[in-house]
Amino acid sequence: MAMTALAPAISKTKTRVAQKSTRAALRIVADASAGKQADRRFFALFITALGSVFLLALLFINTLLAQDAFELSKLQADLKLSSDQYEAISLEIERLSSPAVLAQEAQNLGMNPSLTPTFLNLDVPRG
Repeated sequence: MAMTALAPAISKTKTRVAQKSTRAALRIVADASAGKQADRRFFALFITALGSVFLLALLFINTLLAQDAFELSKLQADLKLSSDQYEAISLEIERLSSPAVLAQEAQNLGMNPSLTPTFLNLDVPRG
């Protein structure tokens, strides 16, 4: 098929496009100045409300953080108390297991100290 065969169809399309483009594609729109415009009072109320919401959100977050800080300080105080109790118990155990206290407890139970102690020598083999 030759290009010359398509020539009449192309020329018809060109004329249609030219005819349609000469028509104005205008339409009537509403007058923008006749509509209701946002006034300054509405804008000020909107900004005030938005600021108030953000301020309340910030206050809420700050309250939550302060509550967590109080709980943290309480837990730290509990930890300090527990470590003090652990240290006191450790000192009491050391005091009760000292040689002087053990000797006194043995005497209270009726045990007598040995006057001639005997030591075992495990390095010498028995024959």
